[in-house]
Amino acid sequence: MARRITLDFLKTEAASGMILAAAALAAILLANSPWSQHYFSFISHEFTVQVGAFDETRSVTDWVKEGLMAIFFFVVGMEIKFEILRGELSNPRRLALPILAAIGGLAVPAGVYLTLNLGPGGSPQGWPTATATDIAFALAALAIVGKNLPPSLRVFLLTLAIADDLAAVLLIALLFTAKVNLLALGGAISTLALMFLLGRWKTAPYFFYACCFVLIWAFTLKSGINTSLAGVAAAMTVPIEPRRAGQGGVLHYFMGSLHGYVAFLILPLFAFTAAGFSFSGLSLKELFSPVALGVGLGLFVGKQVGVFGAAALAMGLKLARRPTGAKWIELYGVAVLCGVGFTMSLFIGALAFSPGDLAAQTEVRLGVIVGSLMSMVLGMGLLTWSQARRNLEQG
Repeated sequence: MARRITLDFLKTEAASGMILAAAALAAILLANSPWSQHYFSFISHEFTVQVGAFDETRSVTDWVKEGLMAIFFFVVGMEIKFEILRGELSNPRRLALPILAAIGGLAVPAGVYLTLNLGPGGSPQGWPTATATDIAFALAALAIVGKNLPPSLRVFLLTLAIADDLAAVLLIALLFTAKVNLLALGGAISTLALMFLLGRWKTAPYFFYACCFVLIWAFTLKSGINTSLAGVAAAMTVPIEPRRAGQGGVLHYFMGSLHGYVAFLILPLFAFTAAGFSFSGLSLKELFSPVALGVGLGLFVGKQVGVFGAAALAMGLKLARRPTGAKWIELYGVAVLCGVGFTMSLFIGALAFSPGDLAAQTEVRLGVIVGSLMSMVLGMGLLTWSQARRNLEQG
């Protein structure tokens, strides 16, 4: 059952990955075309959502990132819960692998960045920028090239990237959130507890779960904390047990119902609104600045060394077990893909440096672009080569 669900999702993501790539490419082309003003005007256009006491005005980019992407994290959170309870991660040593790898994937890139920025002319406050993984683009890259690779690799990457993103959310909350609305946060926690209790009612209408999720999301948004945390937390409360013999549970229902919308609508919209950046003002001088080098090398070198090194060490010490059916070269290829920081790194970089520091913002952008592209090209290349070898071995 677990393997079939993972394979079905891989087929969906392989198709949606091409759409996501096309959406990202369209955004980049528009951002550097004569129509760039219209593109940036569209993604920065603000509109208000008002339902009862809820009244929030955000840009198109923010509504996609803080609104629709919460649904994405809700879905991947349910996938991880399913894998922990029924699938690949039900073995504690297999669950330990992505968690320990994520720790290495945070520590080493941060070390690379700080090594280059603690001296004169450096900007050490930007170190979180080099630690992020763009889960949407990393999963899409794996889905495109990894159709015949073990599904366990996707579960490994998914779990690692979620742990990585949650760490990034905590870093944002601790380092870059000026004020947290404790009343709204309390509302989110209370509604989360209600959603957990709802799982005890085996015949609870699906609509009740949806209402609880929307309330948790709204409270979290008002609290000032990134809503990806709300999506994952809500997913952990959804019951996996079937309602009746022979039927799927609530978790299966929401996973099956939402996955297509996430893959073919939400992720392409996210790519289109988040991937557009202008090459204007970029030069080789900025490329070799401490900030750009720290971010670029942190993503490309630090991520793969940290993730693969921590994974190899954990397996060598018998603390963790390799993903089912995966080869070392494939595990390394996935570790390289973790260096695709892209939109998450750009987001953190924009918070780490003041909007008025245009030089640092430009250097961050350049480092993220170069580091992410190099990671994507090498990671996809390694996995494509490994898949070709598998095909030859299988005749």
